[in-house]
Amino acid sequence: MSGRARLALCAWAATIMAACALLPLVEPATWIFQAALMLGVQTGVGALTRRVPLARPLTIAAQALVTLMMLTLVFARQQAVAGIVPGPEAFQYFGTLLQTGAEDIGRYAIPAPLSDGIHLMVIGGVLIIGLMVDALAVTFRSAAPAGLPLLALYSVAAGLSDGAAWLFFLIASAGYLMLLLAESRDRLSQWGRVFGSASRGPGPESPGGAVAPVRTGRRIGVVALGIALVVPLGLPALDGGLLDGAGAGLGSGSGGGGTISAVNPLVSLRDSLNVDEDREVLAYRTNTDNVQEMYLRIVSLDDFDGTSWKPTERSITRVPDDFGTPTGLGPEVKRTVIQTQVAAAKDYEQDWLPMPYPVTGVDIDGDWRYEPVGRTLVGDHKQDTKGVQYKVQSLIVQPTAKQLSSAPEPPPALRREYTKVPASLPAEVARTALEVTEGSANDYERAVKIQDWFAFSGEFTYDTEVQVGSGSRAIARFLEQKEGFCVHFSFAMAAMARTLGIPARVAVGFTPGTPQSNGSMSVGLRDAHAWPELYFEGVGWTRFEPTPNRGTTPEYTQPESSGTSGLPDVPRPSASASAEPSAEPSASESCTAQQRRLEGGCGTPSAAVSTDSDDDESSFWGLLFFSPWTLLVLPGTLAVLAIPLLPMLWRLRVRSVRLGAHEGAVAAARGQADLSAVAYEGDGPGGSRPPGRATAYARTEAAAAHALAAWREVTDTAWDYGIPPDESQTPRKAAARIVRLGQLEPAAADAVHRVATAVEQVLFAPQPQIPAGLARDAHQVGTGLRAHVGRWTKLRALLLPRSTIRVAWAASARWAETRDELLTRLASLRPRLRRPSTSQNN
Repeated sequence: MSGRARLALCAWAATIMAACALLPLVEPATWIFQAALMLGVQTGVGALTRRVPLARPLTIAAQALVTLMMLTLVFARQQAVAGIVPGPEAFQYFGTLLQTGAEDIGRYAIPAPLSDGIHLMVIGGVLIIGLMVDALAVTFRSAAPAGLPLLALYSVAAGLSDGAAWLFFLIASAGYLMLLLAESRDRLSQWGRVFGSASRGPGPESPGGAVAPVRTGRRIGVVALGIALVVPLGLPALDGGLLDGAGAGLGSGSGGGGTISAVNPLVSLRDSLNVDEDREVLAYRTNTDNVQEMYLRIVSLDDFDGTSWKPTERSITRVPDDFGTPTGLGPEVKRTVIQTQVAAAKDYEQDWLPMPYPVTGVDIDGDWRYEPVGRTLVGDHKQDTKGVQYKVQSLIVQPTAKQLSSAPEPPPALRREYTKVPASLPAEVARTALEVTEGSANDYERAVKIQDWFAFSGEFTYDTEVQVGSGSRAIARFLEQKEGFCVHFSFAMAAMARTLGIPARVAVGFTPGTPQSNGSMSVGLRDAHAWPELYFEGVGWTRFEPTPNRGTTPEYTQPESSGTSGLPDVPRPSASASAEPSAEPSASESCTAQQRRLEGGCGTPSAAVSTDSDDDESSFWGLLFFSPWTLLVLPGTLAVLAIPLLPMLWRLRVRSVRLGAHEGAVAAARGQADLSAVAYEGDGPGGSRPPGRATAYARTEAAAAHALAAWREVTDTAWDYGIPPDESQTPRKAAARIVRLGQLEPAAADAVHRVATAVEQVLFAPQPQIPAGLARDAHQVGTGLRAHVGRWTKLRALLLPRSTIRVAWAASARWAETRDELLTRLASLRPRLRRPSTSQNN
């Protein structure tokens, strides 16, 4: 292994060892394997580009490009071109993930769950640090400053975690020291073996100065390690979420008022719900007796990416006086206008305003904004629900089964938006939906059959302790195990409805709550709920209730009100039991004793379907790139993308060999001649003896090869910029032609003539005198030629150099030689195969 390859491997290991300090911050810790693999690809790309070699900035740019493509493949492949090339949608999705990750960091206690946003921040941060370390230590050959990004990585992690921080300090410092030692060894190997046995005297020729880089690296290392110990002690005490061990709870506000942040409200609810006792969050009075329809809706989740549901980022406006008629609601559908007065608890903090749906008007003070698509109100400039009081005017919509079953097709744009399902959704979800709804005549019958299958006939169990996992197979696992709570049922029904072409979304909020003796209704944390909403033209967004023993089954989905719709008669709870609110606390009937722990009960919608928990079926490959085939696609894609760059890479490699390797050979030959002269010192007359003939011959041959290679490079460079070579001319005339056609300045013209003169020395002089610096002259010629051509010529000379035709010529010549050699061998075998029969008879 070469010294630079060893140094790159040590830089990779040092970064991973420093990244181990992040392990206590998030769980599960399996992300470290994915980071190690992606960082290894990044390091490998750097090693390949340095071997070409590319210029240092191009090497870093190539590594950054591959890093971006890997991040796109892992986190935004559905928004990218061909799953790996990022476009505007991919960058927008990255921005959304980073925003949600930052909010998740401020929300969770240590260790935080590995949500998509936090996952991107952790993996992306490690890759950026790794790129900086590789660039400093390997590309620029300066390992000591590479400790600064490693220090930043460790210090941030150590300042946020506690416990075994000293252990991670030892691991990180060991990686950094290993990097310094690798660089020291590489530098010393370049000076030669003379430093291994020479004395360390103070004289000017003493090799003691050779250890200066090592000593400097050690000093910088000691200072960096000292800072790493001191800096975490000086970090301020940060509180809130991930930056606080207590996990302070919800954030507030949604930003500047232009858009709604796409933060999953299920995550926001979790912090309020994870308490030891149920507590009141809302109290309201209403002028209707139909309280079973008083679902207090917070927000709708309409963006389904295969792993979770979340609200789409939409524009918001000021709160209007009249919200108008809800989308899709026709005049023939029965409706009742109701008035509700709501008071939020002083310790209930939520960005979205809980309201009955569909709301037609709100009277509220404060800085609130209106989102017209979901008909929701969201706080602006840190406005939240703590202690607010407001009045709501809303509708109780009472469609009939006939109206729903005869609903016309929804508008194409609405259907297209709300029936999207990602390609990652397992096929069994759509297959199960088809099986359950077999024989249905319309979308209404399909919706009711799915609801009844979940709530009654499908033998599903309501269980708040189930661990279904996350990822694209979360819904499929739920359909297989048939255990879950409200989030599982609502998410699964909405996904199944979309596969059937029924527009669907998920609503999050509260069930009606518990009546109080003073005539008001009390809503507690355990009344938190999630339910699907399906769209029917003429009725609008319609609530369904697939969760067993939760909420109330809508009357328009019950058999006795469906007439001749053909729906099966399935066992259901009596209407009175569902319609009348319980006189006991809301948790007594709909929540079990296990739900009192609030570890993902009916009031904890996000416990098992959000992206925070780990999928039990994730394999090792899934932890690395989420699917095994991506490990094969990535190298293939990189190879395809590299094909157009092959001419440029070949040209850069040839130039490096011509001007680098030969010049090194000349230097080696001269060094060998000088060593021979020292070895012969004192043997001849006068105390010295010239180098031997063999050494002088080797030196001349190396210099001649270098001169010819430099001339070939000059002529090929001129060819790339539009001056084809003329083999019939002498080097001197060819140089004059290049100067004339290339319009070279005097400095570049002199460089061409110096190279041509060196070639003439090689070809015609008995003892050629070849000047030094021919490689520098060849580079100067290229600079001079670039100065007098257009942008297109420069680009073509870089990407499609004309001199690459030599590859085809070389291949043709090699094929001709191989063919002639084969024909010669066949001709020589022919006499052996022919043996006259007469010779045998005689």
